[in-house]
Amino acid sequence: MTQQSVATSDKLDAAVLKVAGVVVLGAIMSILDVTVVSVALPKFQSEFDASYARVAWTMTAYTLALATVIPLSGWAADRFGTKRLYMVALALFTIGSGLCATADTIGELIGYRVLQGLGGGMLMPLGMTIMTRAAGPHRIGRLMAVLGIPMLLGPIGGPILGGWLIDTASWHWIFLINLPIGVVALIYAQMALPKDAPEPSESFDFVGMLMLSPGLALFLYGVSSLPEAGTFAATKVWAPMLVGGALVVAFVLYSFKPRHPLLDLRLFRNRSLTIASVTLFVFIIAFMGAGLLFPSYFLQVRGETTLTAGLLMAPQGIGALLTMPIAGVLADRVPIGRTVPFALALIVVGFFSFTQVDPQTSYLLIEGSLFVMGLGMGGTMMPIMTSALRTLSANDVARGSTLVNILQQIGGSVGAAVMSVILTNELNGSRPIPGLVDESGKPITEAGLAIASQQRPELLQQMPVDPSLIERGLDFAAKSFATTFWVAFALVVLTLVPAALLPRRRQPAQLDDVQGEQVKTPVVIH
Repeated sequence: MTQQSVATSDKLDAAVLKVAGVVVLGAIMSILDVTVVSVALPKFQSEFDASYARVAWTMTAYTLALATVIPLSGWAADRFGTKRLYMVALALFTIGSGLCATADTIGELIGYRVLQGLGGGMLMPLGMTIMTRAAGPHRIGRLMAVLGIPMLLGPIGGPILGGWLIDTASWHWIFLINLPIGVVALIYAQMALPKDAPEPSESFDFVGMLMLSPGLALFLYGVSSLPEAGTFAATKVWAPMLVGGALVVAFVLYSFKPRHPLLDLRLFRNRSLTIASVTLFVFIIAFMGAGLLFPSYFLQVRGETTLTAGLLMAPQGIGALLTMPIAGVLADRVPIGRTVPFALALIVVGFFSFTQVDPQTSYLLIEGSLFVMGLGMGGTMMPIMTSALRTLSANDVARGSTLVNILQQIGGSVGAAVMSVILTNELNGSRPIPGLVDESGKPITEAGLAIASQQRPELLQQMPVDPSLIERGLDFAAKSFATTFWVAFALVVLTLVPAALLPRRRQPAQLDDVQGEQVKTPVVIH
């Protein structure tokens, strides 16, 4: 075959692009839904009269559901066929979105988010499998460029779209917008995707799934109940934490026994995988947990509209958009031990400004800090994941990718729960206003009234108070955010320790030596 014909064969033809269109539609829904909801958390607080730790479960439950179905999707795709399962995932996500818009309580919304996450968690790994089968492994780089569009634009467009929908319509529309897209995607998938060819599949570790997912959910539920209970001695705190912790420990001990465990922890014998996974896990807890709080600071302390808060988050996404392609190229040429620590250092520098926030902090400083953090983020996550998988054998790549991506989702869940608990606990320390109680009879605090008045100025006419009290409440709220950011900042700094152990010399990639061997498609998740 001539060089010219090889180049031509590498191009994505119309049939492949048609399949890619289905996958991109699914990716857009799944990725946008993570970032869109980030600006809606304060709205959920006021709408459902719930604490920040409680409404953060709309994110925690979603990411835990994602983590649950990542390993299930590969087994189910073999067992039932990729087209059929992809359409089921689209339907679950679309139905879950519609139900979310009908929620009357925060509990209902959290439950519907789980359903949405079960569908959304299968869309990306199944989409990668479908695209790889359609185009062949030799064109995976071009396919990733196509799929990378929603992955790069999601962090920028999501908060802006969410803010615009909430301000111009209502919070319901951040979910309702998925309905027409989902219907179009289902029709498109039925027409464009090739027929299913189910094949024998490996056994699935249902026992492991029944230990890990409920264990994490129970443990994090106990943690998130702490601000309301006020003490670890409360049954609703220690009981779920104890049962959840026991289930997670039992899962770890059990996972070394099955031939095909839910998570193959034996892969941690690989030093490169272990170091990269620890680095990624700690980083995700800090960065994703604190990232949920950035829009809340703009809304609750600075009194911005939801759309403005979304726009103010854009510099972070723009920074990541600039460095992610560069980091992808460097990951193949330069050992990540020489690049990732510098990217993390950028995040540390940018993050420090948020530990100093007050009600009058310069927006120029904040936006510059978000941009610098975005530059660092773009050079951190994908190179670390590449390093984690690079030295694995061909047969271990799919399991290693599943392991790393589940750790990423669990880290996001832990970060959302822990950071929201810290913020709620700090805000609960605000002084109550004598004689003022809410509808449930609980005292209204200075910080609580100040935050509420930022979004609903008419409250100050219904509850006339000294303006200095509102000023004091905003100062307290800002300090609560700053304290939470200090915890996240310390965790990001801690990430530099395992990052210093990342390989500083070029590693031989075992996959580069595989010739003609069919390798299972690795899971790629956002």
